[in-house]
Amino acid sequence: MQIFSTFEHSSFLELAIASLEERGVNSHNIFAVPLNTRKSERKIFDTIHYADGVSLIDLAMGLATALSVIGASIGFKLAWGPIYWGLIGAATGFVIGLAIKWGYFKLFKPLKGERSSKPTEVILIVECSGKVAAEVEQILWDHLALGVAIINGEENKKDSS
Repeated sequence: MQIFSTFEHSSFLELAIASLEERGVNSHNIFAVPLNTRKSERKIFDTIHYADGVSLIDLAMGLATALSVIGASIGFKLAWGPIYWGLIGAATGFVIGLAIKWGYFKLFKPLKGERSSKPTEVILIVECSGKVAAEVEQILWDHLALGVAIINGEENKKDSS
């Protein structure tokens, strides 16, 4: 059987490996693969093929709507009229909202910590017999595994024969 699990790179991973070796799992049957973190900076603008769920224009559209209503209302008393002042208010609100969101994501969001400050994850693969699989799984969960999956290799070999 193969047991796959993911861990944050921490001392809990080392303790899990040590516990597995104490329970009789050979160190040659334990394989740990650290994952690389993202080196490049996150893109500000989304494309049609990539979207990270962060929107820059939501605040911009809200402010554009609010300032266009205010501009149109005040425009009845001003020289150019409500239509021009509504468009001026919409453009002004959009630019202000876009500047606020862009500044927030460019200046303040990296200070709170992005992916580069998170600890890397490690995939741990354990090859063991079916007798100790439940015990190995429990050890992994006890040492704060992020996820665990068990692949039963013996059943797959019987099905393919």
